[in-house]
Amino acid sequence: MPRGISRSEVDPDLPLFARRLKAARLSSGLSQERLGVAAGVDEFSASARINQYERGKHTPDVLTAAHLAKALGVPLAYFWAVEEDLAKLVLRYGQLNAKGRKALLATADELSQQK
Repeated sequence: MPRGISRSEVDPDLPLFARRLKAARLSSGLSQERLGVAAGVDEFSASARINQYERGKHTPDVLTAAHLAKALGVPLAYFWAVEEDLAKLVLRYGQLNAKGRKALLATADELSQQK
């Protein structure tokens, strides 16, 4: 699981998926090549493919994105959460065990009932 994903090294003008992928990769300490290989991309094209995803030139299909998420230890939804607070919440949810997830959902239910 990434330590804490910082956006400080990521161009804010990149498409959302590209920003989130690069931030998660940098946080994990993986090179583009190592991430690509861990996600099942052929080792000879791994670095170039991840580079294209991170520059926003191409966006992977959902299955490839799921492999990237697994290799990075982040929930797949993190890549597409538009609001930053939601992206942080998705990351935290992904860090919890089943009991913690249940407790978080119960708390969210309680909060949503409050007026």
